[in-house]
Amino acid sequence: MKHYLLSVIQPSSAEKPAPEVLEEIRRELDVFHQELKAADAWVFAGGLHAPSTATVVQVKGGDALMTDGPYAEGKEHIGGLCIVKAPDLDSALEWGRKAARATTLPIEVRPFLGEAAE
Repeated sequence: MKHYLLSVIQPSSAEKPAPEVLEEIRRELDVFHQELKAADAWVFAGGLHAPSTATVVQVKGGDALMTDGPYAEGKEHIGGLCIVKAPDLDSALEWGRKAARATTLPIEVRPFLGEAAE
């Protein structure tokens, strides 16, 4: 079974939703994650801190250089991710649809290269 990355696309300039809205999103995400586990499609899911907490590591001239901040600035950033097992792209897109409903945010679905070993 292939593995797919479901990226949660979050606007960089958006204000944080009200606590009651966030609580509803957390409940919907719990339901989504339980559905993934029940279908044996769960691999991993997690949210990310703001892009300002990122550190970029690059090798130049044999030295590892580290700089603060995200590698690329943008109007959106990856706010979280979920890795799912699915038999095909259509099935992965269905999980992406469910994730978009749960998070109320756009979801990018991308397959991993090659076939994952079971």
